[in-house]
Amino acid sequence: MAITPMMQQYLQIKEQNPDMLLFFRLGDFYELFFDDAELVSKELELTLTGKDCGLSKRAPMCGVPYHAVDTYVARLIDKGYKVAICEQMTDPAESKGLVERAITRIITPGTLIETSMLDERTANYILALHRQKRQAGIAFCDVSTGEFFVYQIADAEHRLLDELARIEPRELVAVESDDIAAAYAQNHGVLLTKADPAAFGTAASSKVICAHFNLRNVSELDMPDMKLGLCAAGALLDYLIRTQKNALNHIMAIRRYQADRFMTLDAVARRSLELTSSMRGHSRRGTLLWLLDQTVTAMGSRLLKNWIEQPLINPEEIVRRQDVVEYFVRDPFLRDAVREDMQPVRDVERLLSRIAYDTVNARDCLALLASLQATPAVAARLRDSGVARLEELCDMLEPMDDIVSLLESAIDPDAPLSVKEGGIIKKGYNAELDDYRAASENGKNWLAELGAREREATGIKNLKVGYNHVFGYYIEVTKSFFDLVPDRYTRKQTLATCERFVTEELKELEKKILGAEDSAIRLEYRLFVDIRDTLNKALERLSHVAQGLKEIDALLSLAEAAAENGYVRPSLNREGRCEITGGRHPVVEKALGHDAFVPNDTSLSQKDRVMIITGPNMAGKSTYMRQVALIVLMAHIGSFVPAESAEIPITDRIFTRIGASDDLYGGQSTFMVEMNELSNILKYATSSSLIVLDEIGRGTSTFDGLSIAWAAVEHIADVKKCGALTLFATHYHELSELEGSLDGVVNYRITAVERGSEVIFLRKIVKGGADHSYGVAVAALAGLPDSLVKRARQIMARLEVKDEKEGSIGQSILDGRKNGGTRQLELTDFQPMEIIEEIRGIDVMAMSPIDAMNFLFKIVEKVRRI
Repeated sequence: MAITPMMQQYLQIKEQNPDMLLFFRLGDFYELFFDDAELVSKELELTLTGKDCGLSKRAPMCGVPYHAVDTYVARLIDKGYKVAICEQMTDPAESKGLVERAITRIITPGTLIETSMLDERTANYILALHRQKRQAGIAFCDVSTGEFFVYQIADAEHRLLDELARIEPRELVAVESDDIAAAYAQNHGVLLTKADPAAFGTAASSKVICAHFNLRNVSELDMPDMKLGLCAAGALLDYLIRTQKNALNHIMAIRRYQADRFMTLDAVARRSLELTSSMRGHSRRGTLLWLLDQTVTAMGSRLLKNWIEQPLINPEEIVRRQDVVEYFVRDPFLRDAVREDMQPVRDVERLLSRIAYDTVNARDCLALLASLQATPAVAARLRDSGVARLEELCDMLEPMDDIVSLLESAIDPDAPLSVKEGGIIKKGYNAELDDYRAASENGKNWLAELGAREREATGIKNLKVGYNHVFGYYIEVTKSFFDLVPDRYTRKQTLATCERFVTEELKELEKKILGAEDSAIRLEYRLFVDIRDTLNKALERLSHVAQGLKEIDALLSLAEAAAENGYVRPSLNREGRCEITGGRHPVVEKALGHDAFVPNDTSLSQKDRVMIITGPNMAGKSTYMRQVALIVLMAHIGSFVPAESAEIPITDRIFTRIGASDDLYGGQSTFMVEMNELSNILKYATSSSLIVLDEIGRGTSTFDGLSIAWAAVEHIADVKKCGALTLFATHYHELSELEGSLDGVVNYRITAVERGSEVIFLRKIVKGGADHSYGVAVAALAGLPDSLVKRARQIMARLEVKDEKEGSIGQSILDGRKNGGTRQLELTDFQPMEIIEEIRGIDVMAMSPIDAMNFLFKIVEKVRRI
């Protein structure tokens, strides 16, 4: 049996796209066959059927309705599959033989443009990675908005994973041998697309870039230091053009990502500060973004998220944002009015991609129309504000009168989703279309009027107009009136008692009536294609409007959050001075209520640059330190901050080491993760950085941990090695002895009151060190058995007596420092005697912090073996 032509067509297209699920259009359904059908039927719980196609057995088959395809494709994309959409390229009703079919688009996680498949408030990036030695070129694009960035990293070994964590791509394009790309994709559930190494070549990349952006040479981009980045950009563009099957006109520029404009935040800091995703549940709620995001539009929300993830470090840029925020904060009536004007604005930025893809529908056009109609009112309210950045944004809000006029006159307010079923063009826009519609709706009336006119003109009293499926419309005259039939009548059919005729007018009516609906639908689609082409030509102008609206929205959001929560405008300095009066943790305050949160001051400078923070468990040390970090970060995005007043230093990086975590997949214990993170901080922190450290050294024995914590403080406080502003919370009260003996170290404590067995946390930070952690009291609060708590108090009492007799370990270390660092660390205070001889003579205090830690690790292992 010969295989059917349709199945031959299917197999040929499938062979060209073997790694994709092929959605093959057959009439009103997209069908899948063979392995694709069996897989999709399981994944989507669809009924698996079969089709006779000339093979030895029926081909497994399943399908979905064409009008609901997005829902099914979205579920497959979420599961990590690629989907190829194969459309009918010719009208089945007009085709002679096999309908022509072709792949019109390949849908992957990184190339989504459909609103139903996207998180409207999160960018959807696809990223290409090209590495050579220690350098990496990155190009990343949000196809749904047209944003396209290129970036080159010199220290890729260290910074690449942090950059990937910042960008959060949904899809990675890299060569098969790239182990970092493979590991990141596997660990984060990201689709990895393996690309041909030739696509990353300099010549191939340059050719693609020049062709897309209409350049004679890539040197016109003025990015001589971005050779690897441009190779990645060319490979990414090549992939997008091949899979998206269109010109991608909405990708209008390739922009350099300027890392030196932004504060560096590694993955650990982003996670522990809960900037955009909570540590528990990984949700938006409970994050800084959740608190600050009071945007009206989805595109404004995405921009605000981007600002939080990329704080500025240029004071001039920060001040420009602050000026706008202050302008809005000072005038609540203006703020409310502009927010009201912005209500009709839709996601213009993502509408542009659907225009470029020729997938925009009539309802998208109505959304665009509403947005453009709202734009002049926004611009009118904000023009002449006297605020530089706001004036620039107003200049971007072009009225677009030509597009507004077109859409107002052309698109029916009640238009359906489909552009091929009629009802999308407004009455009065096109005379021919109106005639077709009138023919379809008023055909019977026209025929009745024709019959009446003919009876009067001919004098044939019983003349009637009729219709049958074989002959169509006709004029029927009985034989008794044959002599009155005019010459303009043409005989069509002869019956026993009558004759049937047609006239030219009746033929025209017949064409209009019988073909009116089909003709109207076809004409509507052609008219809509013309409208879509007009929008395509206006993409650049529309893009400027979108950019202006979304930034105004984001700045309004910061102002709304500031006014609602009582935030103040911080001042900025380059002298490393951080003075915060009445600072609050923005998210915790929101959860507890303003009156319930206890504010605290912060005073850091190059003179007092390291705060040793002691105090009881559960007293709020971690909250306080995160609070300071968030206030510093908020100031750098141009936001007002939760404080009575704040003077914030320009900060190049924020480092955090907060909370216990392990890496079971990577085979690392909690302590090893802690040490790796500490090592990273000590390696890259500068005197312009902010470091937040919580309980360094707790993952090992008490004396190991104390030694590491002590050495870390010494390293950070040393301006020649680091000198960063640092908040260092610890249970090692011995570290309090560093104040006065180590330059730049100052003690603070979180206060608490113990009444009998009850502990009252005052949540207030004051100068001085604590000598008690109240750990047993906290254990009692947690509900541990009374007998256990009682026994713990007995043991603690005995240990405290022993500690008083033997003296302070911290003082012992300080004595060594005062003697010029020549005195060996008195390990006899806390190590077994069996290993003393082996380590005697080792000058720990003269070692670097990292060497000292490695030395102490070796000692720990020896102690454990003993």
